[in-house]
Amino acid sequence: MKIKLELPGELVARAKAHAAREGVSLDSLIEQGLRMVLARRRTGHGFRLRDRSVEGRGLQPPFREGGWPVIREAIYEGRGA
Repeated sequence: MKIKLELPGELVARAKAHAAREGVSLDSLIEQGLRMVLARRRTGHGFRLRDRSVEGRGLQPPFREGGWPVIREAIYEGRGA
């Protein structure tokens, strides 16, 4: 099926260069991209941020009750802000 797309010139230039490096047509590259996006959405597997939390006892005593204003003040202390 033929369709008409309007894409930014910079994107098309990059896509053409990529297709040439890969030895495929621009049509093929666009088809591959569409299939990848649709497959990812169908499976629901997108980007997932891994849990990198660390064990601890929360904020240190001086910051437990003060909230962000106290934390911000400590961060900028002595920096002229």
